[in-house]
Amino acid sequence: MHIVLFQPEIPANTGNISRTCAVTKTTLHLIEPLGFSIDDKHLKRAGLDYWDKLNLYVYKDWAAFLSANPQANIYLATTKGSLHYTEFSYKPDDYLVFGRETAGLPDEIREAYSEHCIRIPMGKDIRSLNLSNSVAIILYEALRQQGFLNLD
Repeated sequence: MHIVLFQPEIPANTGNISRTCAVTKTTLHLIEPLGFSIDDKHLKRAGLDYWDKLNLYVYKDWAAFLSANPQANIYLATTKGSLHYTEFSYKPDDYLVFGRETAGLPDEIREAYSEHCIRIPMGKDIRSLNLSNSVAIILYEALRQQGFLNLD
């Protein structure tokens, strides 16, 4: 599996997500600009001692990510999605894309993948879940569907 963070802003979220990716053997892709330095102490602290076990790629922008991953089967996690994340059958090489904590994903990206926009059900009066929680919820559903391959 692949987790893609589009312009993440909060180092602790990305650190938590990196730890989730390391323990699930999931590749993490970061799309710049980032709201922090990769060397940020908060990022490192949240990821603990898992950084050497993380498969990490960083791209200068969305176009560079697409160029490096031309065959990517992409699902966009967005509060604007019409289908629940449980309504899809995920495959081991799928890419789960998450937007910025404060702004989500740009309209043009959502429009390009409108049939693969997924959402987590939640109360209407709340804007969204924490990014690292959202990643964990959707990633573990995808892994569950695959029988937690290569995990204990």
